[in-house]
Amino acid sequence: MFDLKKIIRKNIDRMLPYSSARDEYKGQEGVFLDANENPYNAPFNRYPDPLQTAIKEKLGKIKHIEPDQIFLGNGSDEAIDLLMRAFCEPGNDSVVSISPSYGMYQVAADTNDVNFIKVPLNSDFSLNVRALKNAISETVKIVIICSPNNPTSNCFYSEDILDIAKGFDGLLVVDEAYIDFAPHKSLISELLDYPNLVILQTFSKAWGLAGIRLGVAYASKEIISVLNKIKYPYNVNVLTQNIALKALDKLHEKENWVKNILFQKSIMVEKLKAFDIVDHIYPSDANFLLVKFKFNNELFKYLIDNQIVTRDRSKVSLCEGCIRITIGNESENRILIEAISDFESDIDLNKN
Repeated sequence: MFDLKKIIRKNIDRMLPYSSARDEYKGQEGVFLDANENPYNAPFNRYPDPLQTAIKEKLGKIKHIEPDQIFLGNGSDEAIDLLMRAFCEPGNDSVVSISPSYGMYQVAADTNDVNFIKVPLNSDFSLNVRALKNAISETVKIVIICSPNNPTSNCFYSEDILDIAKGFDGLLVVDEAYIDFAPHKSLISELLDYPNLVILQTFSKAWGLAGIRLGVAYASKEIISVLNKIKYPYNVNVLTQNIALKALDKLHEKENWVKNILFQKSIMVEKLKAFDIVDHIYPSDANFLLVKFKFNNELFKYLIDNQIVTRDRSKVSLCEGCIRITIGNESENRILIEAISDFESDIDLNKN
């Protein structure tokens, strides 16, 4: 039986959270003389809601989850960092994750002086469930799985992910940053049955709001209360909150963007298949493609020289010779395809 008290750091459990002025008064109207704010330059002179109540209420209705099961932070990176700070004892505890995957997991672990254990994916990018389970020792407090994974772009079977949560005394964190583009549904619906499950999502991808830096964690009320306890008092600024609230009223717009991106991805796949320099296009459940090219390094440099920015992943384990390509709009995708065509023509000429 999972017991949060057994894995939370003792000093975190004992500490009293900072109580801000806006924690003590929840109203929107009144004469505010409590927070030493400047009375001029409304509305930006006032501190934002420290718990982002309005966003959580709207988001809760969309995701069918209670608002107090939602944490909002400065990107998903804040939630990742706070989870390690709250549940991993520096210099003693460990985090397990898959490899290759999102690089910030290790950065957060290193920053918090937490041992980071990488478990390689199988050669087909599937989860090695047995190896993951074998990597879990008494010091492992968190397991992180990104699904759809970055940079491999594939989802993992829900059964495999949840199998790891069973019998694990720590937290299983599933990063679903790209879930809106995937054919699989989110694991948010599993939170009730798995009290050690944490789901990360973001406004950066499908919502088109990477610039406002808003990440989300969904978990039990007990886990969320721990994150709220140790976060900075006003971690999400008023500008971000206002933009997020407006975006949540345009759910149909987000869904149309996702449909368009997926359509453009299907076109991109067909165009790439026609190139001789393309060795392999990996199946994608995200808004990007991982593509293995002949002359990978030369192509990447050629694209950069033509101000077309992709991501070289050739030095990442299991991704040798690969470039990660984000799906852009129709015009951006066409420019990329034309550049690859020009590059391939040049390579063929050089061979002759």
